[in-house]
Amino acid sequence: MAKQYDVLFRLLLLGDSGVGKTCLLCRFTDNEFHPSHISTIGVDFKMKTLEIDGIKVRIQIWDTAGQERYQTITKQYYRRAQGIFLVYDITSERSFQHIMKWASDVDEYAPDKVQKILVGNKSDEEQKRQVATEQGNKLAKAYGMDFFETSAFTNHNITESFTRLAELVLQANKKDLELLRVSVDDKLNLAAFEDEDGVCDSSRDDQKACWC
Repeated sequence: MAKQYDVLFRLLLLGDSGVGKTCLLCRFTDNEFHPSHISTIGVDFKMKTLEIDGIKVRIQIWDTAGQERYQTITKQYYRRAQGIFLVYDITSERSFQHIMKWASDVDEYAPDKVQKILVGNKSDEEQKRQVATEQGNKLAKAYGMDFFETSAFTNHNITESFTRLAELVLQANKKDLELLRVSVDDKLNLAAFEDEDGVCDSSRDDQKACWC
């Protein structure tokens, strides 16, 4: 039986509540869009496999709650992430201003080699735009990050942004690739992961609802 994937990476979605992190995840993994207004509680995740440069990359994407009361939980996931999306809402100047806070947390808690991408979501809501594209470009350049404006509603730049971050993580970990390779028999022990970190993973019920 052929291996289902060669390497496993953990990616993290960070940003204020309501910027559309869950909708980005639902669109990328399931090609679904749910306009329900239910916030993520704690941490949730989905998986998807991509092929990059002939390597089957399994990405485990963690969707974090943006509310301050959950940030003690979510910060415990930073150090295990190889890639991080910093997400703001182009219709919310406040969420854009908070990117600096999220980036500061990443610098403090995430590994030095972590790869980051800046995402301005809800690009379909041009009439409500509060953050110019050039502002996003300028901030991304200041942090040395790639930048994408996305829309979970129209599927604009969703695959492109997730694939790009996976590519950056793969490039950054090329030397360690053999250590990161896993066999098809390996099972991801989430319970052990949570016990080790002391994390109680509260996630949504089976309803796949999203902030959009």
